[in-house]
Amino acid sequence: MNTIIISAVNLTEGGTLSILKSFLQALSMSELSNIYRVIALVNNKDKILYPNIEYIELPKAKKRWLYRIYYEYFYFKKISNQFDVYLWLSLHDMSPNVKARRRAVYMHNPSPFFRWKVKDVFLSKKYVFFAMFYKWAYRINIHQNDYLIVQQEWLRKAFGEMFKVDQKKIIVARPYHEEIDSKERNSVSTLPFTFFFPALARPFKNFEVICEAVIILNKLNIKNFRVVLTIDGTENSYSNHILEKYKSVLNIEFVGLLRMEQMHDMYLKTDVLLFPSKLETWGLPISEFKEYRKPMIIADLEYAHETSEGSLCTAFFDVNSPQMLAELMIDAINDNYIKFSTVPYKKVASPYVVSYYDLMLLLLNLNSATL
Repeated sequence: MNTIIISAVNLTEGGTLSILKSFLQALSMSELSNIYRVIALVNNKDKILYPNIEYIELPKAKKRWLYRIYYEYFYFKKISNQFDVYLWLSLHDMSPNVKARRRAVYMHNPSPFFRWKVKDVFLSKKYVFFAMFYKWAYRINIHQNDYLIVQQEWLRKAFGEMFKVDQKKIIVARPYHEEIDSKERNSVSTLPFTFFFPALARPFKNFEVICEAVIILNKLNIKNFRVVLTIDGTENSYSNHILEKYKSVLNIEFVGLLRMEQMHDMYLKTDVLLFPSKLETWGLPISEFKEYRKPMIIADLEYAHETSEGSLCTAFFDVNSPQMLAELMIDAINDNYIKFSTVPYKKVASPYVVSYYDLMLLLLNLNSATL
């Protein structure tokens, strides 16, 4: 029987783990599992068990990068020689050295496109190093793939230009999100007026611009608001720097990382979402929060325009301008949304898919009508 191998040994949490689950579910619950033998190479199978899927656990991949490199470029070749591999799908950016009739790689790390500053090296040495590493690692074997997979149109263009890949070989596969029930959308009345920015502690998340905007509001003696940030200073040197610099600023609450159920509660209590990140492959909080049909003030960057399509009340701002952000925050506090608008949907060029099942059909060169 022909085999599909999905390599995802580095995916253990967050959005990337959700992507792995979606792929496995699409294979497990469809007729594809009757046609192909499906093997998943994972770090730990406990959270991702699906019927009709075989698992090979490789927990060392997450412990050291030397293990990861060994697996990608040496060990996976041995595995591919043991099976009749029709499709090898790598879900974590790197294109492994394998034997397969069809190959594809999911590229979800945009760090090669971030313009680092000297201060970023001191505040997040590890992340800057990995960004430099990824720019090198992406190139290895990239032209051996039949397809590259990205989440947005801007990434298709950026990867195509950076690595000289024909854009017809780059599939845009936007993350699918179920609409929340209308009953769950009902806001919880809270005072003071609440702004919310959920993000991990990374330099490109741009917490600084929010904190500087709050300082501007404080100088104008505007008090009837709060800004909730999901860092607490313990995550890394960058978050510690942010906390030490802005901990005395009024109206900012550093609450730390929130669990999924806490995020939903916070969305209900939030009046306006802030999202100033300078770099994203998607920007999950934007697509999550727009389901609540409440205002957003977000980065005037390509990723944010794409992710916010379909939102009803959105304003964009220069991510380097605390003043512009502060003015929009003041407008929101005063219930003045004249600068906010709906974001229309735009047509996405082919190849483009709207589900993980359709994506698998494209990767396998199949037509659903013939199955």
